[in-house]
Amino acid sequence: MNRRPVRPVRRAAATTTAAALVGLLLVVAAGCTGTGTGTGAGSGTGTGTRDRTVGADGVGDPYFPRMGNGGYDVSHYALTLDYDPGPRRLTGTATLTARAAQDLTAFNLDLLGLTVESVTVDGDRARTSREGQELTVRPGTALKKGADFRTTVRYAGRPRTITDPDGSEEGWLPTADGALALGEPTGSMAWFPGNHHPSDKASYDISVTVPDGLTAVSNGEPRGHRTENGRTTFVWHSSEPLASYTATVAVGRYKVTTSQITADRLTESDGIKSTDGRRRLPVYTAVDPVEAGASRKALARIPEIVGWGERTFGPYPFSSTGAIVDREGDAGYALETQTRPVYAGAPSTVLVVHELAHQWYGDSVTPKTWRDMWLNEGFATYAEWLWDEEHGGRTAQSVFAALYRGDYYDEPGANEAVWAFPPADPPGAAHVSDAPVYQRGAMVLHKIRRTVGDPAFREILRGWPTTYRHRNANTADFTSYVERATAPEHRRALREIWTTWLHGEGRPSRP
Repeated sequence: MNRRPVRPVRRAAATTTAAALVGLLLVVAAGCTGTGTGTGAGSGTGTGTRDRTVGADGVGDPYFPRMGNGGYDVSHYALTLDYDPGPRRLTGTATLTARAAQDLTAFNLDLLGLTVESVTVDGDRARTSREGQELTVRPGTALKKGADFRTTVRYAGRPRTITDPDGSEEGWLPTADGALALGEPTGSMAWFPGNHHPSDKASYDISVTVPDGLTAVSNGEPRGHRTENGRTTFVWHSSEPLASYTATVAVGRYKVTTSQITADRLTESDGIKSTDGRRRLPVYTAVDPVEAGASRKALARIPEIVGWGERTFGPYPFSSTGAIVDREGDAGYALETQTRPVYAGAPSTVLVVHELAHQWYGDSVTPKTWRDMWLNEGFATYAEWLWDEEHGGRTAQSVFAALYRGDYYDEPGANEAVWAFPPADPPGAAHVSDAPVYQRGAMVLHKIRRTVGDPAFREILRGWPTTYRHRNANTADFTSYVERATAPEHRRALREIWTTWLHGEGRPSRP
């Protein structure tokens, strides 16, 4: 994710506002009690004991403890959505294919707002109850550990826009001609029920029906569209694992373009191949006509940027790429929605570099918890530095030095904000997208580069997303990987980097 031009972060400055407090209460305050309603389906917080056949109502994320759910793993989401922009009404059916990680008499799904009309498990009606964002499901027959099962939820209503702890908005965002669904970190629960934590990734099929004249765009590849009775249904398929916070649906009057990145720009890897056996990568872009002219130059560089990314970071990890460009103001930031980043307004080239770098760092290698956000943003920010360095701009060293001196930004407060906290230890949910996560996170990577040398660092840039391709990882995984991947004589210096730059408070005494 990214926000321009004040500083390269998604979020607004983390001031405490009434809206921010509302968002915080929606997401985390429920963690102060059990689920109530007499079901025993909560995580056990405050209850003293817990039924071991009931899935936890949160995975215990340090910043969003009620996000995600325990007791099962989702492998696939099939979402059938129908949206009417006039009354802003969404009707949906979500079918989750999952495997029980324990014996289950009850389990939870994250869903905020919307009215649940029915829930079935393996075709049989299930009992349900709700509290806040928690939808508790009690199958008619208990599920055994290791069993595969399908849960279908039918729901409808006017989906919410969620205010995050830092004051930014996500969830279901109404636009002038449709809507934009964005989910980092909690917004996906506003438009479909699921296990909404990045630690549980799945494949997706998303079908969206909208009034004729509108287009619905999502992740992955299109699987056709059909028109009936004045409404058109668009179908999208994502076969690679996708964290729900990177899922998106965009509804509007877009100009849609389909092209391919040709084989001469791509490395040899397991990817989409054409009939002649040469690798091709489809590119799907959807642009609001208001932004079409201003977007043309940056979007035309997507093939060049992906090719550069493959040479720098290794094979592109997904089966398509592209962009969604909505009007400026439709969202307050850009977001790395998988295969199809979303931009609010025409993007610059460097912003496209940032969001496409996230396809390797964040979308393919996904954080285990929101504490590990710097592994997304530090890498994507450093990708900007590398791009500039290799395309006639400032060197990474000059950016690092300016940040350390405190004269990189025009505003003194922005320079001071870089040192507000260690990048691997944000002080709370309102700060997971603040400047230290981006800029100081990138500085950690530059310190590694200076310590191990360019050849070894380039191997890290490629090896890390290859080793953890389509998996989850945390800071400890990364530091262990770097130590294993480099010469033993560097380990003492690397551990000093971890202590001082990654986890240390304040500006280090030496650059």
